[in-house]
Amino acid sequence: MASSTAVEVEAGDRSVRVSSPDRVVFPDLGFTKLDVVKYFLAVGDGILGALLDRPTTLERWPKGVFEGAVMATRTDSHGDAFYQKRVPKGAPDYVTTARIAFPSGRTADEVAPSELAVVAWAAQMGTLTFHPWPVRRDDVEAVDQLRIDLDPQPGTDFDDAVTAALALRGLLEELGLTGYPKTSGGRGLHVFVPLAPRWTFVQARRATIAVGRELERRMPDQVTTRWWKEERGERIFVDYNQMARDRTIASAYSLRPNRRATVSTPLEWDEVAHVHPDDFTLATVPERFAARGDLFAALRADRDPAHDCSLDAALELARRDEEEHGLGDLPYPPEYPKMPGEPRRVQPSRAKDRSTAD
Repeated sequence: MASSTAVEVEAGDRSVRVSSPDRVVFPDLGFTKLDVVKYFLAVGDGILGALLDRPTTLERWPKGVFEGAVMATRTDSHGDAFYQKRVPKGAPDYVTTARIAFPSGRTADEVAPSELAVVAWAAQMGTLTFHPWPVRRDDVEAVDQLRIDLDPQPGTDFDDAVTAALALRGLLEELGLTGYPKTSGGRGLHVFVPLAPRWTFVQARRATIAVGRELERRMPDQVTTRWWKEERGERIFVDYNQMARDRTIASAYSLRPNRRATVSTPLEWDEVAHVHPDDFTLATVPERFAARGDLFAALRADRDPAHDCSLDAALELARRDEEEHGLGDLPYPPEYPKMPGEPRRVQPSRAKDRSTAD
């Protein structure tokens, strides 16, 4: 049974209250809420660097991670875990926010961490995974990170994602882009690129599509940009829609809600082919972080801009795809309104069925 005696932890210059510190969050491993809070404090400079001044959705698991747990959805709000997109009522006065706009046009004031105490406070509320936007709160329309999600499809695994990531590294370099890899905490890999913050979401998504298509041309049997699952096959999917507005990726140093308590962990390129996602957990990452520091420091909001990259070459690739190969836009996520230049958002098999019926 969880203890009812709250404890105080030091987070930067503040003391944060942790209620029910003995509540078990990861039953298979015995990790408690206090263990989770202490983990985030141990990687404090890294997790704060990943979130600093960025509008951030909180993925909260207040009951812990257990077999049969259900995530609430847009259509069914009943669940054991949920995404918190608006700052909770009663948040401490040191919790800073940023106003963001959803594709629907609605707005929300979302948590935008400015200090480590905000991370500890969120963890005390059951947050395991932080989902920051690729923008800063002083200009929520200016994308300053390109995020490429290499998502293994059924029949593929982490090793296949590694093969794609290593090829992607070379492609990015050809386009004048410096990629920084991390594990997703699951079976995939993420590659982030620091950008001079003057790009729109439409430009960043278009550049991601162009990069994905070029990688697909070079590795047609291993990589796909096909949006519809029925068309992807046993290939690594470059999820270009993760660069669409209001679509986010788990931050570096976030915990993932699985039985192994894995962590989305930054890597050096020379170790990508020699690791496994299960190497990086709540138990192992603090020691690694103490020894190696923040491998994603080049992506912080307060970074030195000397290494920021331009999307000009990637957008030129997109232009050539359109003008020389007739390759225009691809489908947006289902909750989006119809976007300019977007193709029909109809599953191919259903489109064929309709054609036959006509």
